[in-house]
Amino acid sequence: MARRAPTAHDLGADMRRREFLGILTGAAGFLPFDAVAQQRLVPVIGYLNGGLPFATIVQAFHEGLGESGYVEGQNVAIEYRWAEGQYDRLPGLATELVNRNVNVIAAGGGDLAARAAKVATSTIPIVFTSGDDPVVTGLVASLARPGGNLTGVSFFVVELHAKRFELLSELVLQAKVVALIVNPASPQTERVIRSMQQATAAKGVELKVLQASNDNEIGTAFEALAGLHADALIQQADPFFVGRRQQFALLAARHSIPTIYEGRQFAEAGGLLSYGPSLSSVYHQVGSYVGKVLKGETISNLPVVQPTKLELVVNLRAAKAIGIKISESFLLRADEVIE
Repeated sequence: MARRAPTAHDLGADMRRREFLGILTGAAGFLPFDAVAQQRLVPVIGYLNGGLPFATIVQAFHEGLGESGYVEGQNVAIEYRWAEGQYDRLPGLATELVNRNVNVIAAGGGDLAARAAKVATSTIPIVFTSGDDPVVTGLVASLARPGGNLTGVSFFVVELHAKRFELLSELVLQAKVVALIVNPASPQTERVIRSMQQATAAKGVELKVLQASNDNEIGTAFEALAGLHADALIQQADPFFVGRRQQFALLAARHSIPTIYEGRQFAEAGGLLSYGPSLSSVYHQVGSYVGKVLKGETISNLPVVQPTKLELVVNLRAAKAIGIKISESFLLRADEVIE
């Protein structure tokens, strides 16, 4: 039987895995968990993430962890568990880490990882990233005094989508129809849609919602844009989509659709425009908190923090490819312009 030729997504996935493995094998003295556990009495971190392996955030996590003097493979071991966008795997992965008797869990890549970790243990400290309000979702009692065994970083992603729409509207002034692509498996999806409906209605713009929870559905959503007469596209902030950022950038260029994304990783992958918190700073903070917990800090004394900086990144090459002119005043507001 003839072998299937590798697709762009296959190649991208292979590249991401090699990049991630490079981060791990580059760590000084890195050894697999069992070897480390057998040879040295070191604390073990359980690293749970709803998305795909992403070297940038792992490196940022390592740097934050290093502030407390912890280096993977030297004086700490890390057990990695990636759901790769299959969120129904998270409860099982969280349970695996609890059964490993890890000292602390870093739960990232969306609220579902934090929720799965919380259900799995009420005693192991958990440092999370949350795109939602962690008080409303029940992760913590309050931001200042989390209580229980959880704290972390929250960046209220629902509210940011309306701001992304405003920024995109400045580039596509005559937009009558704007599409929003969402992952129906995300816990924020319904509220994101409501928020976007309010924002677009206020400007007299029609909103079309497209759903995608796998690679094929992403491609189908882009194919539907022409039939919807969409003038622009907004990507919902979601860990599954982060792992498909090259696919998004390629499809947006192919369909000549101005698109705004959740973070700089999309603009760096060839996307037109991104606005959101720096994932590097978020995961650096997670690593910093994990290090403090390992040093003996009581987790309930560590307040939930929010990113202090939101980044606007513009990719001029992407703009030129789809014929979008970006004003000098807009570029001056950008934190980074990719040329």
